[in-house]
Parts: sequence; C-alpha cells; structure tokens
Amino acid sequence: MQTTIQPKYNVTKVTCACGNTFEAGSTVQELRVEICSSCHPFFTGKQKFMDAGGRVDRFKKKYGV
Repeated sequence: MQTTIQPKYNVTKVTCACGNTFEAGSTVQELRVEICSSCHPFFTGKQKFMDAGGRVDRFKKKYGV
C-alpha cells in the first residue's frame, strides 16, 4: 500500500439533525447526518409517517388496510 496517496484517517465528530453528536472514524473532519440510531424508527420503536397530502389515508381507504 502506498502511504503517500492514502487519505488521513481521523476521529470524526458526527452531528445528527436531531442534535445528537458522537465520534466515529472517517477521512472527513466533520459529518452531518439526517438520521442516527437515537432517532431512527428501527432503533427507537417509534414509527413516524411522513403524510404528504393524505397519501397514507388514501392508501388505507383504497385498499381497506
């Protein structure tokens, strides 16, 4: 492996849109993410529906779900 062409690996500060911050390893100094493990529905158990214009209601009414 040529060390002259490899990017430097840093401890990176990751900031989520919910305000949570944590450290991870990356070649970038600072990362901003939209969703993390503290606000993701799979990890929290809370599911959020993004209902744009009643699409979820129309789907439920159409298919009887």
